[in-house]
Amino acid sequence: MDALKAEIASKRKVLEDPVAAARPTKYMKRGDLERLKEEQERKAREEKRKTEEEATAKRKAEEAATRVAAAQAKAAVEAMAKAQSSSKSPSKSPGLLVAELQDAIMSDAQMKEQYAISNEETIRRLRSKGQPIRLFAESDKDRRLRLRALELLDEKDHERLGGQNDFKKALEDVENIEREMHSKGSKGKKKAAASGEDGVGEGGVLDLDLVKTDPDKLYPIIYYALKRILKEWGESMDERPVEIKQSRQGKLAAATQVQSAEYLKPLFKQLRSRSLPQDVLARIAEIVHHVQKRQYQRANDSYLRLSIGNAPWPIGVTMVGIHERSAREKISADQVAHVLNDEVSRKYIQSLKRLITFSQTKYPPADISQLMG
Repeated sequence: MDALKAEIASKRKVLEDPVAAARPTKYMKRGDLERLKEEQERKAREEKRKTEEEATAKRKAEEAATRVAAAQAKAAVEAMAKAQSSSKSPSKSPGLLVAELQDAIMSDAQMKEQYAISNEETIRRLRSKGQPIRLFAESDKDRRLRLRALELLDEKDHERLGGQNDFKKALEDVENIEREMHSKGSKGKKKAAASGEDGVGEGGVLDLDLVKTDPDKLYPIIYYALKRILKEWGESMDERPVEIKQSRQGKLAAATQVQSAEYLKPLFKQLRSRSLPQDVLARIAEIVHHVQKRQYQRANDSYLRLSIGNAPWPIGVTMVGIHERSAREKISADQVAHVLNDEVSRKYIQSLKRLITFSQTKYPPADISQLMG
């Protein structure tokens, strides 16, 4: 009797439990199979949804932590810059400031994970900033942190100088120099350079045959010719009367000279390292040659070929299809617009035009037809 009651109770329990009831026996109906399949799919969907929710929550937490770490790093930069500017002691060296900022960034694990870039990209960015690509005993992680510290410093300097263009900065430099010279009682007069009959400044005229025979000899000739014109321009600014220097137009002219000298520094650097492209070197050699011979109209033509080119599409296009065309030679690489290459090229090409204009003003040609413009 007890065995019969136990069997009845087990059967009743199986009927009440749906999972146990759904357990396959020797024979199953098609509806039961479909119900079991739907139940398994529902459970799989619930597990997938739960996993996605957990991943989303984790990602949001990481993003929030990254934002907090970036804010802390930026605050550390501002605090160090403020302490450096307000302290009466000698300012810290840039290397020490970068090291302190690097330690601040290393204190946050989330920042280290977020700023993970390839070694090639790290090397490229460091070279663009003029920094060594690796210090002694420096690991890849330390190198990335050093790059991040340098970029944070650059961002801070950009924010500090925000709203100021380079011409305004040059104008402020001119006003500061004038103020210092006025306080010292010096008029800033310098000895004027004598002009020769053969051309602008001293020395012989540049030979254009060197472009094809010996281009390496062009680099020092162009370098010293442009340096001489720039120096004479600065001396002419100092020789002006005081009332002209203090006027608005006088200050703008002096700021233009200072700005041009700053823009020409990359060109002088390429001339010293002999790394100027051959087509650009040929056009600048023509400009210097015609300026020395006081043929400013031809110098302006060479400037136009250097800046905008004379190609049908002067935008740097040297290949317009996969087939060779009959007019292909009209789109050669030496006819493209170098002024559109980058901002640095545009600035020193613009400064070359200013040097031509100054040379024409100081050394007018004997033939009026050679005047530019």
